[in-house]
Amino acid sequence: MSPQTVTAELRRWILSQAAAGCRAEDLLAAMKRSGWAEDVARAALEATLAAAAPAPAGAASVPEPALAGAPGVLRAGDREVHVLATMALPRVVVFGGLLSEQECDELVALAQPRLLRSETVDNSTGGSEVNAARTSDGMFFERGETPLIERIERRIAELVHWPVERGEGLQVLHYRPGAQYKPHHDFFDPAHPGTANILRRGGQRVGTVVIYLNTPAGGGATTFPEVGLEVQPIKGNAVFFSYERPLASTRTLHGGAPVLDGEKWVATKWLREGVFV
Repeated sequence: MSPQTVTAELRRWILSQAAAGCRAEDLLAAMKRSGWAEDVARAALEATLAAAAPAPAGAASVPEPALAGAPGVLRAGDREVHVLATMALPRVVVFGGLLSEQECDELVALAQPRLLRSETVDNSTGGSEVNAARTSDGMFFERGETPLIERIERRIAELVHWPVERGEGLQVLHYRPGAQYKPHHDFFDPAHPGTANILRRGGQRVGTVVIYLNTPAGGGATTFPEVGLEVQPIKGNAVFFSYERPLASTRTLHGGAPVLDGEKWVATKWLREGVFV
């Protein structure tokens, strides 16, 4: 079979469909139905959409809230969000009121029927696997899957100055009593053989937003053990952290402490350096 060539006509089609409101996931499915190999289609989508969606003016090489002047409140699209704490290394910002209580409850209700045992990345293949270090249940929403998901994604994009297209689908996790996620990094280790496969879908992860959808009766903090930081899970609040390179020197080793009483619900948004398809 002759290799498939990405033509200017295909790029124009991708841009016209995106301008009409089609999601990258739908464009990928349409290309595969038309006979395009998945790896070629993904690469064409990522390159074309990335060129058409530059980072907003003033954006850094990683996601970053507009914190010049030490503001106590930031405007995130349709909502005001409070800045509760910041740290330079690791780059961590704790936000108050990213979601309303009603939005938290609605997100839990949407996710609950679709929960399965959480998985982690299989570093040898780039796929996923159940891992004893992560004892939660979870699910992923497609990007923009519902009006609520779309609203939250746009709010996050405005808050950290990173395009919606450069984010993975929102993940919701449920931790029962005793459940935890042991300390880990969110970036993909370049030394692992499966990383090359993962990076084809949008490059490295460069930032994480963890949103607390309830307040556990005890435990469940997000911990950064290298710097002695613990962020308590308070409903509607969030913790953001970024990592400009996939190295431990970013000091973004973090984990979810065991839930000691009650349960914990969180939503996680991972941000990529390129367009995620």
